[in-house]
Amino acid sequence: MRIGIDATPLPAQPVGAGVYIIQLIRALAAELGAHHFIVFAQRSRRPLIDTPQLTGVEWIETPDLSPARRLVWEQVALPRLARRAGVDVLHSLHYTRPYFLPCASVVTFHDMTFFLYPKLHTRSKRVFFPWIMRVSARKAQAIIAVSENTRRDAMRLLKITPEKIFTVQNGIGAEFRPIDDAALLETCQKKYNLRQPFILYVGTVEPRKNLPLLLRAFARLAAQRADISLVIVGRLGWMYEEVFQLIEALGLSERVQFTGYVPAEDLPMVYNLAQIFVYPSLYEGFGFPPLEAMACGAPVITTASSAMQDQVGDAAILTPPGDEQALYEAMDRLVHDPELRRTLSARGRGQVAQFTWQTTAQNTLQVYQWAIHNH
Repeated sequence: MRIGIDATPLPAQPVGAGVYIIQLIRALAAELGAHHFIVFAQRSRRPLIDTPQLTGVEWIETPDLSPARRLVWEQVALPRLARRAGVDVLHSLHYTRPYFLPCASVVTFHDMTFFLYPKLHTRSKRVFFPWIMRVSARKAQAIIAVSENTRRDAMRLLKITPEKIFTVQNGIGAEFRPIDDAALLETCQKKYNLRQPFILYVGTVEPRKNLPLLLRAFARLAAQRADISLVIVGRLGWMYEEVFQLIEALGLSERVQFTGYVPAEDLPMVYNLAQIFVYPSLYEGFGFPPLEAMACGAPVITTASSAMQDQVGDAAILTPPGDEQALYEAMDRLVHDPELRRTLSARGRGQVAQFTWQTTAQNTLQVYQWAIHNH
């Protein structure tokens, strides 16, 4: 197969779907075989994906564009480039595909938040993405959902027939692991000025992540424990003003630390330094951070909703979404129970072993074959 991969949605600071774009392309290249991969990538973003080991991949660099201009480019220029490259199938990695294509098409849906939680998105996204996702679902030969929960939601909301949509779970990179190098950990701790012990959250600061609930629960814990802090890792997304207002109102300015975006090379060490990891998100299509934390040995508290409860199994403490009392009690219990932390740490490392990018790549190749056969 000549497989075209549209990596142009990759942001400058990859998280979530951006991690998927990078890791899937690298894993597919390792499964090269008789296939040929043509990757379309913005000029400044190619270095985020490309490595010296990434051989056998043809790169077609595109201009650096704003998100809005990229979507126009996708509709106008990408079909022409795909035709010139002679691709048999084009994989659109982030919700949308060109309306007209000269080849088979596969689209990845990461979640259904644009339909389920529209008010948690900006107005432009609320208008555009539900429409383009419906069009993409109708036009594509095959759709990849990153979890069974996302597949069920997509079938229900978009009326997709079961045989057309495939669950292909994401992987967790081998770099997420327990780290025993004390000097390395100390260097990272000093770099980000992390005050131990701390509770960790990793993710974009935006409404769906439910940070106000975490802050209110942490305020109750902080009133009893003067030594513990909350570290929030991630870039500012949208509609985040409430988070900072609440920190001031709760008197947590000295107890909550924002690191901003932490690059991939440092993130495993931050997970290793955390006493516990908390992820109170309202909804996730997959949910990388809880699994990354588990892979590093951090005990995890997350929400009993959407894909997360399927992914973590019995290896984390699950609390109902929106239940401040339950979240506070889980945090209080875990902070004061080192034996429970050790138990969850061991379970978590076992649970996350099933999520590998090699398996993701192999299952994705099968979807390509299905799409070409049914084109």
